[in-house]
Amino acid sequence: MTLEVETQSGEKFVGSAVLILADDMALTAWHVVADARSVWGVFSDGQRVKMTGCIDHDGMRDLALLKLEKGLPHRQATACHELQPVAARAYVIGSPKGYGFSISDGLISQIRSLDGFLQYQLSCPISPGNSGSPVINQQGEVIGIASWTKTDAQNVSFATPSQGFFRLNLSGPPMTWEQLAALPRPVSTTSAVESPSATGNKHAARAAVGGFDAFQKCLKDSVGKSVTVVVQEDGRTNSFTFTAK
Repeated sequence: MTLEVETQSGEKFVGSAVLILADDMALTAWHVVADARSVWGVFSDGQRVKMTGCIDHDGMRDLALLKLEKGLPHRQATACHELQPVAARAYVIGSPKGYGFSISDGLISQIRSLDGFLQYQLSCPISPGNSGSPVINQQGEVIGIASWTKTDAQNVSFATPSQGFFRLNLSGPPMTWEQLAALPRPVSTTSAVESPSATGNKHAARAAVGGFDAFQKCLKDSVGKSVTVVVQEDGRTNSFTFTAK
């Protein structure tokens, strides 16, 4: 599904998600909804459903399990439990630049340990709007969730493998968006796909619009580490790498 997200400050943008694990739960990337005030899911046939809150999230793995206002039988995707091999075919279904339900294909280029856990490196083209997109294998099973991409490289994107899905608590009471707003949040842009630093420190590279205080805190937490800030303006991308002090 396409996610229509409105942030606490009233900004609106588009991300992606997939109905999975239950017929009233949707999985997306945590940074897509971390600052949400309201979230709606839209299916390819135009059906809309409200997300009432977040059942559980894993900030490190960039996953969030959302609660639907009502269950939707016969729409649930199947999650694959096994880690896929390098060079396996992969497909990403999402909303790049707002073009909903677009499919791109590629390979699992490599499986890398970044930020303390395994991530799929993908050659599938991924654009802003694809964050939270399901990554699908040739059997139609969801093998991962698209998380971030390197903006200074071609088709170098990363997804959280499905093994992380099963670490989430499915039975906890969902937190409302107001309750989530009080939690520490990743520092994120609203472009829905971000570029991490060269060291894989995603949080330090996600500078929030209107969230400079949070960005400063993130820099303090990254003292002594190499940090890359990516600035996108008028179709141009500039990167600045420095050591936080």
